[in-house]
Amino acid sequence: MESDILDALEQLGYGGPLLDEQALLKAALEGLGSAQYVDLCMWLGSRLKDACDLEESLSSGPDDVDGLKFEMSGFLKELRFPNEGFLLGLLKGSVQSQREHLHLLLFLSSELQAAQILSSRLDCAQKKDACPARRDLHAILQTLELKEPTGKDVRGLFSQVEEKMNKVLADLPAGHVGNPVLKSTLSHEQWEKLNTINSVLSSEYECRRRMLIKRLDVTVQSFGWSDRAKVKVDSMAGAYQPKRHSLRLRSSVGVSELLAAREELCNVVKTSSGSSTENTCCAVNKILMGRVPDRGGRPSEIQAPPPEMPAWRQRQDGGRGRGGWNHGGYRGKRGRYYN
Repeated sequence: MESDILDALEQLGYGGPLLDEQALLKAALEGLGSAQYVDLCMWLGSRLKDACDLEESLSSGPDDVDGLKFEMSGFLKELRFPNEGFLLGLLKGSVQSQREHLHLLLFLSSELQAAQILSSRLDCAQKKDACPARRDLHAILQTLELKEPTGKDVRGLFSQVEEKMNKVLADLPAGHVGNPVLKSTLSHEQWEKLNTINSVLSSEYECRRRMLIKRLDVTVQSFGWSDRAKVKVDSMAGAYQPKRHSLRLRSSVGVSELLAAREELCNVVKTSSGSSTENTCCAVNKILMGRVPDRGGRPSEIQAPPPEMPAWRQRQDGGRGRGGWNHGGYRGKRGRYYN
């Protein structure tokens, strides 16, 4: 149970002293008598109150244990804590088990995780329902540090954006932006075909990204199979999980990136070229590997497998003759022999 609590606290962004397993167990053993345990409960409770819009809250500190018990009882009732015996024991002061205190932390942390997931899904749904043109316009105004207009004067808005863009470009050195890759004007049908092509490519890249991320997960998981790594699973997960969650499956490349592309993107330079290795060369590149075991794999050296059946040969004269043994025969399905 304590491992689940520690993983949940790391994902929630808790950075207190109870991220250590031994410190967590010691604080859970003392329960409400531990200032660190009470601080953690109040930290989870304050975020749950904001995420779930709760009426109850945890405001009493470890100095006022009776007031804290009363507040925690009402707070857990509003969250519909499933263990009613725990609530009664909390008010009577009979909750002293380390497992019960750990169970309370697990409940609070899991409820906060669920609340954050629901909140993020709601935000994604609202962003998806929003007009893409409005989102792009908001990003342009935010980048250029312009205020959003209150009226519907679209012509004046674009004139303001053009004026700001010309001012910004004038302050840049000559040739800093570069020439665009797309120099021609496309028709409406061509833009629709371009969007269709981009959708197909994005789906293909998403499939490839899923495969690569799955390979990465399996590879990192295999690092923990050794006996030396089993004792460092938590530290490995703490270093890997933040980077893993930053990887996105869906490509964000769209038509706007095509319009913003410059000619310098057409100059493809190999990573093994001399201009690239000048900046990436290090002492490791100068180490030569010794002889390694031959793993084979050359088709020209592979021998064909032996045949499963002997080669067919033509019947020779002087055999047993027609009809089998002693010129006998075999007739019908019932298996009768005749001479």
